[in-house]
Amino acid sequence: MTLSVTPPPAPSDKGPLAARTRYGVTRSQLGELLADQPRYRADQVWDGLYAQLSLLEDLTTLPRSLRDELGDRLPAALALVTEQRGDGGTTRKALWRLADGVLVESVLMLYPERATVCISTQAGCAMGCGFCATGQAGFTRHLAVGEIVEQVVEAAREARGAGRRLSNVVFMGMGEPLANLDRVWASVERLHGDLGLSARHLTISTVGLVPGIDRLAAASLPVNLAVSLHAANDTRRDELVPVNRRYPLDVLMAACGRYLEAKGRRLSFEWALIDGINDRVSDADELAALCRSLPLPPHVNLIPLNPTPGWPTKGTAPAGVQLFRQLLVARGVNATVRQNRGTDIDAACGQLAAGQPVELTAPGTRRI
Repeated sequence: MTLSVTPPPAPSDKGPLAARTRYGVTRSQLGELLADQPRYRADQVWDGLYAQLSLLEDLTTLPRSLRDELGDRLPAALALVTEQRGDGGTTRKALWRLADGVLVESVLMLYPERATVCISTQAGCAMGCGFCATGQAGFTRHLAVGEIVEQVVEAAREARGAGRRLSNVVFMGMGEPLANLDRVWASVERLHGDLGLSARHLTISTVGLVPGIDRLAAASLPVNLAVSLHAANDTRRDELVPVNRRYPLDVLMAACGRYLEAKGRRLSFEWALIDGINDRVSDADELAALCRSLPLPPHVNLIPLNPTPGWPTKGTAPAGVQLFRQLLVARGVNATVRQNRGTDIDAACGQLAAGQPVELTAPGTRRI
């Protein structure tokens, strides 16, 4: 079967205002919805939702009748199904049900110096990376703007309840963000302009969709770009990241070069270390050569492969992870090992599947 990088469209972000969710409407659309109210009402609602992170029913500056009406006409996009806490309570994975019954997950991680939420942009994923639980589960649909933004708002509320301020958002949960870029970028603008999050604290991940990288290079806000690389030769990457067959490494590196020239900011490469697959000396040589080919040296995030039910190969052992980092550093590469968070609750990188069943996938095979 062939790789699909253009999955079916998301639920429409157009249509009757009554069918929209509370974080799906724009400021002007909210004004239209409240056209029969004094002008300041829209400001009160918008400020309450974004600045105060309030629930509609808690906006006591509004008459009760108006709160009830808005609750009906602008329902929440997310309904909490379950939550799990790991790492001594500092990691929280939330399972959300959307209006059509689709399930997605987001993960809030509290660190001493920051609070980060990892959010989903699709239900499932069409990219077919076999070592990722989301890819093993397959693609369901794109998420709409309100469904993306509300994940961040919910995380910000949760962080505030722990006495913290949400500082970072990573678009690294379920799905390929650049395959849903129109809605992802609209969400970025909302998070930056209305929630007040710095663009430099927003990170968009991709397996290497070149048209999307070029669009980010031309975009106005200086968000961070993380490329899930995992292999530095086309033969191996074709197996691990099937979209490489459409955008091979020379094409991807050219796009990364254009991004660096446009933004003047370092990007990062994500590298999930798989025992005996991409943790050898030859892999370090190839990765270092790719890094040297770019106009600005990238940062390499090494991620010990997390276990998933559909992938039989184990991750590199801790000693091997440190050795691979040393090999990269000796070759002039800026590399760090990412601290694993949420492994005990299946919330770490590559483990999000929202409870969907996955099938065993042998390395080198493609399910999609």
